[in-house]
Parts: sequence; C-alpha cells; structure tokens
Amino acid sequence: MAKKALTWLTYLSVLAATYLVFMWVPNEKVMGPVQKIFYFHVAAAWVGFFAFLIVFLCGVAYLVTRAEKWDLYGASSAEIGVLFTTIVLITGPIWARPTWNAWWTWDPRLTTTLVLWFIYLAYLMVRTSFPEPEKRMRFSAIFGIIGFIDVPIVWFSIRWWRTIHPVVVDGSGFAMSSKMLTTLLVSLVAFTLLYLYLLTTRVAVARIDNQIQRIKEAVLR
Repeated sequence: MAKKALTWLTYLSVLAATYLVFMWVPNEKVMGPVQKIFYFHVAAAWVGFFAFLIVFLCGVAYLVTRAEKWDLYGASSAEIGVLFTTIVLITGPIWARPTWNAWWTWDPRLTTTLVLWFIYLAYLMVRTSFPEPEKRMRFSAIFGIIGFIDVPIVWFSIRWWRTIHPVVVDGSGFAMSSKMLTTLLVSLVAFTLLYLYLLTTRVAVARIDNQIQRIKEAVLR
C-alpha cells in the first residue's frame, strides 16, 4: 500500500512539475525559454546531493551495526546519485551554451561536480573489486563516507571562489520571482519523490539478487 501511494505521489508531482515548467511559469527575461532547464538542473543536483548524504549515513550505520541492509541502501542510493549527477552534467552544458557561449568552462562549481561524479563512479567500481561480501561492504562504507567530503565543497564553491555560476540562494533568500520559486519547489518535491521511488525499487531488486546469489552458493556446495 505504501509503495502504491508513493508511486502515485511521484507520478502526480512529476506531472505537476512538468506542467508548471512548460506551461505556467513565464520565460526568464534575459535567457528566454532555455532557462527552463534550470528547474530540472537544480532539482537533479539536489537529489544527487541527498543521495550521497544517504550513502554517507548508511556507511556510518553499517560500520556501527554491520547490518547488511545499510549496505543495500547505501549502494542503491549511490547508483541513483550517479544517475542524477549525470543529468546535472548533461543539462548544465545545454543551458550554458546559449548563456555563456560555451558548452563547458572549468568553473569551480562545474569542476567540483565532475569530481563528485568520478568519486561515486569509483565507489561503484570498488564494489565490484571485492568478491568477499564483508570486505566489499566495509570498504564501500568507508569510501562512501570519505567521498561525501566533496558535496559541501561543491555547494560552497560559488562562495569560496570566483565563479560565473549563478547563485540561486543568497543572504536575502531565493533570488527569483514567486512563480519561479513555486515551480522550483514543486520540481524539488517531484524529484525527491522520484528518488524515494527509485531507491525502494532498487533495494527490492538488490535483495532479490542477494537471495538468488545465496541459493546458487547453496546449490554449488
């Protein structure tokens, strides 16, 4: 019942966000229609950050409890985080080309985000390097905890270094109109629900994979 409710909430929120982005919110005066990428770009970045936070928390929980479920949640969240960070790295250049007249610049925000993407790709590769489950889970937890260090670096990069990347939140709040803010918030909610849906689905698949692997090992003994 809970999964069905989450599925419907995700579907309706994504539908609402899509309507607001393409039909309701006005075009930005300077950038025009291309600015609408902003709502997907920022929402995807938020989900990437949140997913890697879950990896961090699950890594800590695993090292404390040694419970396999935390490894499953951490690994599943890392996969989803890499997916949404990939979306960030794709939508960013599409937005940048007409705005900055360049597909890519080695801006601090862009560079640190690319590093973050490589870190969690490496995390997923580490998981395939250890056939022993206990060692794989332990090293994955440690890697996920250390890798999270780059997340606050990405967030504060536009405040620590000179950058051309726009500042969405300043000292006075969100630097945008009320309609743009509403659309952004709905997009954030939609992408967060989509993350939760993907996480629960991926964990369920991972549990089935583990059960199949145990059955195979039992048959081969």
